[in-house]
Amino acid sequence: MSFMKGDLLTKTRKLVNGLAKPQPVWLKAMEQAPTATFPRPDGKLKAISLPEDVYIKKFFQKYPVAKGHDAIKISAYDPPPARLFGLRVLELKEQGVTEEEAMAVADMEYRKEKKEKKKAYARLKQIARLQGKKPPPNPYPSAIKERQALERKFVRERFSSPEIWKIVEKIKEER
Repeated sequence: MSFMKGDLLTKTRKLVNGLAKPQPVWLKAMEQAPTATFPRPDGKLKAISLPEDVYIKKFFQKYPVAKGHDAIKISAYDPPPARLFGLRVLELKEQGVTEEEAMAVADMEYRKEKKEKKKAYARLKQIARLQGKKPPPNPYPSAIKERQALERKFVRERFSSPEIWKIVEKIKEER
């Protein structure tokens, strides 16, 4: 039936009129009350935009380093800081605060939270030193440092790989 155009009702009518199929029980009821037809897009799909997207863009203009935060972390429950910022601005605007004041408050809260995270990690390191243990890894690393940690293995490999040493020796001989 995929070669025929139309919805289920018109396809079934064509099959019944062509004697390819016996008339189903539900056909008369469906002819009397046909299903709703929805308009199809004209080839252009609209981009999905959320109300907080405007504020997220402004957040990234102010803090470009935050772009490195992974927007979709499957194992994380907390949304990225930019989304929290946008949602907070919208929440404050609903309470009747002006846009500028709402952005200032949300910005202040973001910076305060960032400072608190740094202080908490400093305290963790201090406790570990007092106990004579190795300090724990930073639970709140910057996005750039996370990426660098992932790439560190490949950077180190560059200096220890025998193939690369052969290439370096060839270049030295040519010079």
